[in-house]
Amino acid sequence: MADKVADTSKTRRPAARKAAAKPAVSASTDTPLAVSPEPAPAAAAPAANPDKRVPAGKATGRVAAKSAAAKSKAASTGRAPAQPAASEPAPAVTKEAETVATAISVQGPVGEEAVRRNTNSTHPAKAAALKTNLKPINLALQGGGAHGAFTWGVLDRLLEDGRIVVEGISGTSAGAMNAAVLASGLARGGNEGGREALANYWRAVSKDGRTSPLQRTLLDRLWGNWSLNMNPAYITFDVMSRFFSPYDLNPMNINPLMDLIEEHVDFDAVQSCSHVHVFISATNVHTGKVRVFSKRELTPSAIMASACLPFMFQAVEIDGVPYWDGGYMGNPAMFPFYDAVKTDDILLVQINPIIRRETPKTARDIQNRMNEITFNASLLAQLRAAEFVTRLLNEGKLSHRHDGVEGYRNLRMHRIDGAEKLIALDASTKMNAEWEFLLFLRDIGREAADGFLERHYDDIGVRSTLDVHEELTRG
Repeated sequence: MADKVADTSKTRRPAARKAAAKPAVSASTDTPLAVSPEPAPAAAAPAANPDKRVPAGKATGRVAAKSAAAKSKAASTGRAPAQPAASEPAPAVTKEAETVATAISVQGPVGEEAVRRNTNSTHPAKAAALKTNLKPINLALQGGGAHGAFTWGVLDRLLEDGRIVVEGISGTSAGAMNAAVLASGLARGGNEGGREALANYWRAVSKDGRTSPLQRTLLDRLWGNWSLNMNPAYITFDVMSRFFSPYDLNPMNINPLMDLIEEHVDFDAVQSCSHVHVFISATNVHTGKVRVFSKRELTPSAIMASACLPFMFQAVEIDGVPYWDGGYMGNPAMFPFYDAVKTDDILLVQINPIIRRETPKTARDIQNRMNEITFNASLLAQLRAAEFVTRLLNEGKLSHRHDGVEGYRNLRMHRIDGAEKLIALDASTKMNAEWEFLLFLRDIGREAADGFLERHYDDIGVRSTLDVHEELTRG
């Protein structure tokens, strides 16, 4: 950083010799430059104290002498030194460039002048970002236990591609963990930092899972089956959870995920990073309402609350209020995006299928389908509300929001899901933490994200690629 500041100071040194009437600029190599209010003209400024003025003849070196003479003349005549010829007018700043600059700025919204200065600045990464076709987007990440490794693959491919700027992230359960780890990595090392943080986290999940009794049987391994349905420990746990609560089976409230989150999420970095908004959802046990924790409120307990399945863990208490898994009321919650971010594009990374064509007949399959329907209910409600508002906007019955002042937002919805590959996996695989299985899910996610980028990248910022009306009405 010191080198970057030094480079910037060298490129700005000639500008420092211009007249005082030039607007003052606060230099930064990391964020778009903000222009400070223009000072009063030099003629109106009080003259410097003549007793403390250094005579030009006593200055050492020709450059110093000329500089002192120019300053003396300006002070005595009340006129600023002659200015160089005006340069050509700066090119117009497109709305897209300004939006992207705002999305990647750690200081929030920026104006046209800041965008111009930033695109002409000496910061190569920032200048390149504004001159390329970067597009800001919000990420909505569903939960689903170990299936969250699918989301890891999606995020890994999007970050690798490098043409998308993440402005907001909303996550629930496993999606909350992905969101927190991703935000931590982005805050510390940009896209590559995000990829590394996610890979390290899921690798740690698999290492912890090696000591778990929930492993595939030898026969399942030979047949290439990822299911745990034949595992004695899984069967025992499944039966006992119907008769005993976590308060009976785990009175010490031991949760290994807490240590993982504390190790792999830099909460100080996440909370101090202003260019990525993070929202984590949990369900208030007393009221049944969703509680959204913004990044300023993020703690390991908040993330654990978002992933607290009531049949596996004791309720997580925060300020005396117990919370369960956020999937019951927001899987994920998208409404926090309405006021906190600028872009209208939301990319849903969906793990739980909305439609299944087979009727579940075993007790385990029935329970699994009930959970899917419950966890998708809040998502469908949000999609239905967004589709209703969009329809009224298109019919001219509602006014569009302009610059965040008033009106309604016409959200552009996109989706990446695992389609048939995730549907083929049974519920027990959500507890399979084997590294080979997590890599399998990651690769499915990367493949799905790659297909989305190829088909729909040009649509981001232009139109929705998820037909919400068709999604809600198809049977």
